[in-house]
Amino acid sequence: MDLSHLPDGPGVYLMRDSAGTVLYVGKAKDLRARVAQYFHKNPSDRRWKIPNLVALIRRIDYIASSSEREALLTERRLIYQLQPFFNEMWKDSKTYPWLKITREYFPRLEFTRRRERDGGLYFGPYPKVEPLKKLIAHLWRIKFINLRRCRWDFSPEKPLDPRKIKACLYYHTGQCSAPCAGRISRAAYGLLASRVTHFLKGDYEKLRASFKAGMARASSSLRYEDAAAYRDFLNAFAHMEERVSVGRLDPDFIERSTGLTGAVTALKEALGLTRPPSHIEAFDTSSLFGRQAVGSSVCFVNGERHTAHYRRYRIKFRNSPGGSDDLAMIEEIVGRRLAQLKKSGEKMPELLLIDGGPGQLAAAMKALRASEAKIPVISLAKRFEEIYSPRRALPLRLDRAHPGLRLLQALRDEAHRFGITYHRKLRGKAELGE
Repeated sequence: MDLSHLPDGPGVYLMRDSAGTVLYVGKAKDLRARVAQYFHKNPSDRRWKIPNLVALIRRIDYIASSSEREALLTERRLIYQLQPFFNEMWKDSKTYPWLKITREYFPRLEFTRRRERDGGLYFGPYPKVEPLKKLIAHLWRIKFINLRRCRWDFSPEKPLDPRKIKACLYYHTGQCSAPCAGRISRAAYGLLASRVTHFLKGDYEKLRASFKAGMARASSSLRYEDAAAYRDFLNAFAHMEERVSVGRLDPDFIERSTGLTGAVTALKEALGLTRPPSHIEAFDTSSLFGRQAVGSSVCFVNGERHTAHYRRYRIKFRNSPGGSDDLAMIEEIVGRRLAQLKKSGEKMPELLLIDGGPGQLAAAMKALRASEAKIPVISLAKRFEEIYSPRRALPLRLDRAHPGLRLLQALRDEAHRFGITYHRKLRGKAELGE
């Protein structure tokens, strides 16, 4: 089976049979590498489902994710929603755990699998719970987290029974700040709770630096178990930092998501690219007889807008008073965008789209050669929706309903909208000045 349409990033894959029924849902840090494992024969693999599943697969869809953690959560929800035959786990209503700071007179920190509207502060969810539990246990040991661990309900107006305090192991061993016994004021305890809150919100830098130093010391002293523990703590930080979006899955979520990634796959096949262009940036220019000349670039990732990579440009090239040089403007904005990407060290796009015909395409290629970037580039001419490519002698015409063409049109139209909005803004300012 050809798996070249699968990206090498995190996401969820859906394996379907000839009728389109979802047989199995899985997640991966690298989609292409993970799915390829199913089709490599391994005599030592005695799991019954592998050969039976592979024999039934006729199509593989995918939903790209921004992180491995988001892929885990999406997988969990899809399995619960679809109940695929070959998924043995997650067919019940279990959920991933959260960390919760309770809303009590003296708050507590606890793991919970239910998020309720009880006024508590919730953080998560966390699919990889074991490394997180080890990290929290260590932070309790070093008293970075020094909140009470008991479940007793007490306050100054409702003090705890002294017999319960005397029976508490954490109280006698000093592993608790003991607000029940008056060893800490409510204000000081509130500072402890605030420290834990800031930590769970992402303030890891001091602890991360401390753990890195501890790992280095343990490694140089040949205390490899201690070094491995510090490494696991750092991995837990990375897991807590991963981007994740949590929300309700609409009924059409699967079709919409696989449709977008399917358009990327269709575009790869139509253009003869070596990999799916998951990251595409499109360029357009706008001016009025050479005045207020601007350029724009927009970005789609996995078929959806990625506004963090949108850019606007005031053209530096001096157009003649009677009109604008579109080719020079295209060359300028493509060159400037590539220079920005190179300077920031960001990942380069997998395809550049230029609004225009062969002339605009040639101008963009000139900028590409100057930047020494090796990125596939095409242009889309609006009149007949023809696709020009340096790899083809004649323009490519796709069916109007082709998902790849519709994706290119969406990019082209978005670049035009973004650019014309900026041009009108500058033109309005100029007219007000006059």
